[in-house]
Amino acid sequence: MVRNLTRLSLVAGLMFASNSAGSDFETKVRPFLEKHCLACHGAEKTKGDVDFSLFLSMADAELHPDLWETVSLVLEDGEMPPEDERQPGEGEKAAVLGWIEGEFFGEIESMPGELRPRRLSGPEYRNTLRSLFGFDLKVNIAEAEQTVAEKSLVLKLLPTDPPGASGFVNDTHGARLSTTIWDQYSYLADRALERYFAERKVSDAAEAETLVREFVPRALRRDLPDDRMAEIVRGLEGRSGDDLAEALKEEFKALLMSPAFLYRGFLMETNPERERQEVDDFELAERLSYFLWEDMPDEELFALARQARLHEREILVAQVDRMLASPKSRSLAESFGYQWLLLDQIHHERNDPPYLHALRTQPLDFLHYLFTEDRPVIELIDSEVTFLNALIADFYGSDRKQLEKFVKPKGIERMAMPLQKIVLEDSASERGAGILTMPGVLGMNEGPILRGTWMLRQVLGEHLGEPPPDVPPIQASPKGMDLSFRERFEAHRADKSCALCHDKIDPLGFALEGYDKNGGVIGAGQSIGKKKKKEVGAPGDIDTSGQLPSGESFADFEELHQLLLTTQREKIVRNAVERMLAYALCRKLERNDRPTVDALTAQILESNGTWRDLICGIAESVPFTECRNPDRK
Repeated sequence: MVRNLTRLSLVAGLMFASNSAGSDFETKVRPFLEKHCLACHGAEKTKGDVDFSLFLSMADAELHPDLWETVSLVLEDGEMPPEDERQPGEGEKAAVLGWIEGEFFGEIESMPGELRPRRLSGPEYRNTLRSLFGFDLKVNIAEAEQTVAEKSLVLKLLPTDPPGASGFVNDTHGARLSTTIWDQYSYLADRALERYFAERKVSDAAEAETLVREFVPRALRRDLPDDRMAEIVRGLEGRSGDDLAEALKEEFKALLMSPAFLYRGFLMETNPERERQEVDDFELAERLSYFLWEDMPDEELFALARQARLHEREILVAQVDRMLASPKSRSLAESFGYQWLLLDQIHHERNDPPYLHALRTQPLDFLHYLFTEDRPVIELIDSEVTFLNALIADFYGSDRKQLEKFVKPKGIERMAMPLQKIVLEDSASERGAGILTMPGVLGMNEGPILRGTWMLRQVLGEHLGEPPPDVPPIQASPKGMDLSFRERFEAHRADKSCALCHDKIDPLGFALEGYDKNGGVIGAGQSIGKKKKKEVGAPGDIDTSGQLPSGESFADFEELHQLLLTTQREKIVRNAVERMLAYALCRKLERNDRPTVDALTAQILESNGTWRDLICGIAESVPFTECRNPDRK
């Protein structure tokens, strides 16, 4: 009885807090938005794609927790409203800030998201078919040694999945199943089954039953109830030869075209009497395998799920370690890291596929090293290790001497070649900032504005709106004057509304002006992939100083790097936590994910935690191991 009374008191307290937050939104926040924000962020004008006219109630506000974090920051820094607009009183501002930090974020508990089935992404579908059948469906192409071509028939045929609200392609909750995709699924299933049965002559019903009992649970990624399995087996009775084989093909084709195969989370049963519950072990195995491998669970995960032991902490952590040690964990870099850091944008003006392959592979090899070798999260931007091959070694001075000689096959002049791990020594000051100073990353963000924007968004996690479509180009130097880009840009950013974002972007971008458009160090005389070396400038001629909006000044990128490792460290770690958690959950983070993000961020900061620590923390977290029931009665 005492426990029930305590529970009732807790529920009542939470209900009061929720009602209070909703009431304060209507009495304090909504009037503030109408008075100071709707002119630029309303139905008629939506700067930065923000429309506060849609926020009519607390329920509307709860759908956009990341936006309220941004509102809090710009109000605290005095960035909004703009200087030329009517300014709020200190009491008005304090009321809104208090609501955001105290009631919107401060009075919430960690809650899982709703259990919503979602379709397998293209890469997930490709990998699942390969693991299920034991072979990959490939296209027949003539591939030259110097090129790297996509060989997967699945990825060639299926439309590319657009990023979901989380920013990742595995967030397919809003991606509809079109007739085109359905037809491609049918064709791919036929191709896979044709090859599968060509390698198995099914002679009798007993052999067919063995095949069914092995194939069906793996395809469904969970055990099937005995009565349903018996029903499938009965449908094969009395058949033999080609008739039996065709019956099996039809049954397996129906399975491969079913929502239970094409969607994740489709078969887990929920209790309609409960608001939240732990996911079952088969669902947990599936969540873990698609998070770390982008693939279906293997036999060891299946066995633990059947024993209902995967929820045990020691076993779960041991499985994370085993999975990170597997070659399949490469997908964490090639999918999560690739999308998070926009590495698909790495390009080069030279028509040289092996060279471009090296530029793109370097950050992926580096991320794979961080994720799988228990490296600190902050090493993303501060590492003594990198990966090179002979094609990009000129960017790294005498450190290139650490490379072991790669022997190309006879008769081949240029080819894509593997990268080797080296320790930065001679080039540590120019390249020791991890992902920030890799030539491919610098080259894809040509110029200080793109570099600053990329660092602000992808590394520091700042939410920036898109620039207006009518931004004029940077003007050339007046006749008789030789102004630097930075000097010419000052006139461009004179508009106060533009300066709000550029005050954040420009210091970061101009600090990297010591690197040319290809990512080479200006004045270092590197060859930039050509045999003849040339000087590309004088470092002393470039102004790389700046000041962060928080007030810290720096003379060059080396000093900025130290600020990133100290005063900006929490932002970088929090952003890494948020991005990896969103990828693992396959959805945009919600308000009730904030306690999980806070706890994981604090843990990493306190112990200089590693990516393994973060992955284990996510695997054990409430949103990963539990779910809310959308059909609760």
